Amino acid sequence: MLNWNDLEHCLASADALYGGEAITQLQHALQSAQCAERDGADAALITAALLHDVGHLLAKQGDDDVGHGIDDRHEAIAVTALKPWFAEDVLAPIALHVAAKRYLCAVEPGYHDALSPASQASLRLQGGVMASAEAERFAAGRHAEAAVRLRRWDDEAKVVDKTTPPLSHYLAVARSVALTTGSKEAA
Repeated sequence: MLNWNDLEHCLASADALYGGEAITQLQHALQSAQCAERDGADAALITAALLHDVGHLLAKQGDDDVGHGIDDRHEAIAVTALKPWFAEDVLAPIALHVAAKRYLCAVEPGYHDALSPASQASLRLQGGVMASAEAERFAAGRHAEAAVRLRRWDDEAKVVDKTTPPLSHYLAVARSVALTTGSKEAA
């Protein structure tokens, strides 16, 4: 089981490039959380933004995995690893952020074309654009809005050399929403 110190170390040492992008995994996580904070998200959604791609780190995603046709199912890996620490308001947006990309491609003209080349490539591996019935089911889901917000921050968080608050700032936010059983070890 992933403990809090492992989670912190995993994020702090995430210096590999982020799946075909020109920034590191850590930069992407910090930028995502910063976008959520900027937009007034609550602590749970800021935490989801910070941790949404931790599954890539745990799966040891290589920079060329997508190019080799590998979908590491990072959203499922992240939720499984984070479940002892966080409630549904953190976990559900993480679980659904890939589906949110597929959904937005189906319902928002121009969304697909605005995705980075790496996101377009991973979309093909992740099931492609949702069919209309699947998109309707997704939109009716309880956590669809949070997942779409997270997805938009994920898309935005790919800016080279962008200054963000330090990891310690967002880990403090995450600690504030950690479950009671996890927060004792987190302190």
